Amino acid sequence: MILLIFIALLCSEVHAQLKVSSDQHYLLKKNGQPFFWLGDTAWELFHRLNREEAVQYLQNRADKGFTVIQAVVLAEMDGLNTPNAYGDKPLYNNDPEKPVEAYFKHVDFIINEANNRGLVIALLPAWGDKWSVKWGTGPKIFTPANAAVFGQWIGERYKNKSLVWVMGGDRDLESEEHFAVIRNMVKGIKKADSSHLFTFHPQGSRSSFEFFADEKWLDFHMSQTGHKAGNPDYKRNAEVYALPVLKPHINGEPNYEDHPNDFKPMENGWLDDFDTREAAYWSLLTGAAGHTYGNHNIWQMYTEKRTPVNNARTTWQVAMNHPGAYQMGWMKKMLEKLNWQKLRNDQSLIADENPEGLQYKVAAISADKDLMLVYIPFGTKTTINTAALSARQLKGWWFNPRDGKTISIGIFKNSVITEFNPSSAGRGSDWVLVLEDTAKNYPNPEVD
Repeated sequence: MILLIFIALLCSEVHAQLKVSSDQHYLLKKNGQPFFWLGDTAWELFHRLNREEAVQYLQNRADKGFTVIQAVVLAEMDGLNTPNAYGDKPLYNNDPEKPVEAYFKHVDFIINEANNRGLVIALLPAWGDKWSVKWGTGPKIFTPANAAVFGQWIGERYKNKSLVWVMGGDRDLESEEHFAVIRNMVKGIKKADSSHLFTFHPQGSRSSFEFFADEKWLDFHMSQTGHKAGNPDYKRNAEVYALPVLKPHINGEPNYEDHPNDFKPMENGWLDDFDTREAAYWSLLTGAAGHTYGNHNIWQMYTEKRTPVNNARTTWQVAMNHPGAYQMGWMKKMLEKLNWQKLRNDQSLIADENPEGLQYKVAAISADKDLMLVYIPFGTKTTINTAALSARQLKGWWFNPRDGKTISIGIFKNSVITEFNPSSAGRGSDWVLVLEDTAKNYPNPEVD
């Protein structure tokens, strides 16, 4: 009986709806505790995996510390006419007003399994080629009128699940009809569901605020910075926080691990775990409300039986355990130990020259001036304005983003500027410098 009560309480917490913090910088659980968005792009999850495979994937992500799974109901890879693992298509005659119950029972199962593991589904009702083909399979099926009908139907079906609504789907809005489709789908969902947050997933190198900077239905902004080494992801946060209407921001599609660098593998090679780490720390130490990791093989659920998209080369079952996925979980645990939501970006903390590019360093300091974090991508010697911290004595750590372990710097007197030299340098030898007021008793940021 006690076990049943515990399970009921756990599920009620898992299904609690998220909300935006009062300072508009991050998300909260219903109980008021900060929610760390650590997402994974599993766009083809509902469309390509069977139930056993979906459970395998979801358990893997829950075990690694992910909190959000981004997935599409009407999927990109011919999601209307190629059936799911059980032979079911989502719509009769591709009509958004005629959903197929068997297909959506499979979606139900996966959402329930995710929620049971504490995972929030970032649910994208339809990929962008369903309202703006431009490229992709399509077909275009949405109009402003049927988008509202479909929105209300899907909103009613999932109003009691633990999710966030994601509009868009890798497309720019280029006409009044495009805007009308998105707005009407939102209106339809909101007729049935008034308790979940909304955002918008844009095309590559774009952000939601370029289309919906101040519309009330959009609760937090999302960017897609794309798949090129050294994309200056940190700039998006600065742009968001300069807007008249302040909202949290998340990079919903940055560098994917094992993706061809800038789509040109022969010329530029492949993105690896360092590229995913750099994008993540750049985002989080410049003010993001969380971060989405991605793996090129996982979003498309690639196997050798499928035609690879953009040179996918590793099965999704193997790719689940690429090093970047582990490192995202260690990053989350470290930042949660240090009350990451109280950090604010301050580049003046770095006293050295800091030109933009792959070696660009980012720094953040707590509102109480008792904690500082500096991300040093290439492990280079760095001079810090430690006087920005109010303490007379400081304790320091080197956090290793590759394995979650720390090296103690010890306790030392605070001075105006202090030089720090990591134990290794070069690409892939990134480090996080953690400096704290000794009197505040922050925990060792090492991941257990």
